[in-house]
Amino acid sequence: MMRSARPGVLDVALRCAAFTGLLCAAVPARGQAVPPAAHRLTAVPFTSVQLDDGFWSPRLKTNHDRSLPHNFRWCEETGRFTNFAKAAGLMEGKFEGIYFNDSDVYKVLEGASYALAASPDPALEQQMDRVIEWIGAAQREDGYLNTYYTLTGLDQRWTDLPVKHELYCAGHFFEAAVAHYRATGKRTMLDVAIRLADHIDRTFGPGKKYGVPGHEEIELALVKLYEVTGERRYFDLAKFFVDQRGDSTHRPSYGLSCQDHLPVRQQSEIVGHAVRAMYLYSGVADVAAYTGDPELIAAMDRIWKDVTLRKLYITGGVGARHVGEAFGDPYELPNESAYCETCAAIGLVFWSYRLALMHGDAQYVDVMERALYNNVLAGVALDGEHFFYVNPLASGGDHHRQPFFGCACCPTNVVRLIPSVPGYVYMIRTDPEEVFVNLYAAGSAVLNTPGGKLGIRQEGRYPWDEDITVHLFPQAPREFALKLRIPGWCHDFQVAVNDERVEQPSIEKGYLVLRRQWKEGDRVNLHLAMPVERWEAHPAVVADRGRVALQRGPLVYCLESVDNAFDVRRCALAKDPRFSTEYRPDLLGGVVVVQADTADGRRVTAVPYYAWDHREPGPMVVWVRQLGKSRHPVMDDPSWEGRLYRPLDPATLGDEEPMTAFETAEPAVSDCNLGDQVEAMNDGLVPQNSNDHAIPRFTWWDHRGTAEWVEYHWPTPVRLTTAEVYWFDDEPSGGQCRVPASWRLLYRDGEQWRPRQYS
Repeated sequence: MMRSARPGVLDVALRCAAFTGLLCAAVPARGQAVPPAAHRLTAVPFTSVQLDDGFWSPRLKTNHDRSLPHNFRWCEETGRFTNFAKAAGLMEGKFEGIYFNDSDVYKVLEGASYALAASPDPALEQQMDRVIEWIGAAQREDGYLNTYYTLTGLDQRWTDLPVKHELYCAGHFFEAAVAHYRATGKRTMLDVAIRLADHIDRTFGPGKKYGVPGHEEIELALVKLYEVTGERRYFDLAKFFVDQRGDSTHRPSYGLSCQDHLPVRQQSEIVGHAVRAMYLYSGVADVAAYTGDPELIAAMDRIWKDVTLRKLYITGGVGARHVGEAFGDPYELPNESAYCETCAAIGLVFWSYRLALMHGDAQYVDVMERALYNNVLAGVALDGEHFFYVNPLASGGDHHRQPFFGCACCPTNVVRLIPSVPGYVYMIRTDPEEVFVNLYAAGSAVLNTPGGKLGIRQEGRYPWDEDITVHLFPQAPREFALKLRIPGWCHDFQVAVNDERVEQPSIEKGYLVLRRQWKEGDRVNLHLAMPVERWEAHPAVVADRGRVALQRGPLVYCLESVDNAFDVRRCALAKDPRFSTEYRPDLLGGVVVVQADTADGRRVTAVPYYAWDHREPGPMVVWVRQLGKSRHPVMDDPSWEGRLYRPLDPATLGDEEPMTAFETAEPAVSDCNLGDQVEAMNDGLVPQNSNDHAIPRFTWWDHRGTAEWVEYHWPTPVRLTTAEVYWFDDEPSGGQCRVPASWRLLYRDGEQWRPRQYS
């Protein structure tokens, strides 16, 4: 038995050993196994890692104590649970809700399973058992399981794959069943999942039904089911769905929204519904990791570059457009109208981690961490009971978290992602033996490595503090490589082993490599410098021209008016903002705040983006105007090659004033479309044409046949020599915004509005 001088390591070792033996005995392999591609790393399961740090532990506890009961209650009150009882004939009634509501139940059960693995909870387990019993009772004799079609007409099942999402629901059930089995050892969900998978396998495949899901998810889930059962047919079925995507030989195409426009191996650009894309490419990465298919791997590499170099928000959000919850054009990254669905960021975490396993490259974990610490965490309030569906990077103060949504994919997705975070901390390579540390979070883990069990204990206050300590407890002294990720945002680091500084550390694919003979009690100290930095966006991102974003460590910051007593959307930083930081334990659950100077001599306060909208409503902004930064950048600047964001070099700042007269005005309107923003009236961004969707816009849609108005108000009188009006008209793209039948320009003279001559 492994001894440990550190609390928690031995407990985790015993618990993990019990789970490992249980899994091996319970589910024997069936069929010929698919060996992973030689280069693929091995994931360390969530059951092997226990976090007890000051950042993630409170979130895990809140998820267990607040988010899970909250989601259980909402699923109960909205009929999501009782749909299964009705489908089983245990109670009377019609189907309630949206046709894919089953998936929300499955995601809540998956999150509850992760929570049970971290902390046994008999009451929660009993609550889960009741729902699982209903699910099992609702399954048909042939293995089919879907409450919508069971209650509305089984004769229509599998007839509307693009819309009704049966395969999507099945995928979430497989994920929940695998998590439940791994956490508890019970087969109550797993056996139902196996029968459903067998039914789907009898229905779909070569020479059978050639359909694919409109909303991807089952692809990655089938691989998980294969991994826990060893049943080769499930992996082959996942590969079938991947291979059929974009192939309209036997069926009509579902189009761009479903990434069904081209076979995956021919795809190079990220398009369509953002969540669907992230789930699809997670499944593709899983299949490629086992097959080593060079075409699939090359497609993943091309699409990854398109996302990270042209369509990724600095917060790790993806999906710019409200219409279709979709990706936009290259560099189309508006702020106040950004969609950035919480589910899409969660999907990016899934995909990034799988690509990290495939390539052993820290660039993928960098993106995973960015999405996780910023967009994902913003998706759930500190109380664990309010959620963002949409995560804009600027707000006028009218965007707030909600307790639930009719389409509840985001709350139920958060509730399963948060407790699964321990499973993303480590990875292992077997030959040669290497242990990868991806995320820094205090806690204990026991890894099953080729050389035997390895205990690891992390200590530190990441992401607030710059120092991390890693303690190692190998079962016996042996040589292997410990690979510590040096985040892409970190430009200065130091490392010491047993207090002896490593002078010339080796870096491989973003990981600091320490290859040596390790013994119990060895200690590694890592220092990651976290200065506050101003980041700038590629000049093609029109919405961010003349602006910078603040980042410290992995955290992106924002300004809220509640901290600054003015509309922060009109803030401009001084050329030399003189940053200072302070940890405030009593603010927003404990955060490091950043303070900086503005161009007009004020001192402003910024807080982590994930923590915004927890206090009094008011404007918020991530991208802040920067004194001296041009709003007319050089578009063919070669220094941007291979980058979407980079730290600002203060030496590049000129003398340009941050605002024009119109930009200092306060706009007022008679009405504004929900998907548009009043601030577009004076944001300084000039459209390329009258149908420009790449920048924020203001419209009165859908008011027709009415008289509408806009006004500009200045705090002090200004003299204007020119006023131009540019209309948004999206007729060529099928929209219905038009130039008005008539319009006029007026100015205020005392108490009177007088017409102004214009051409």
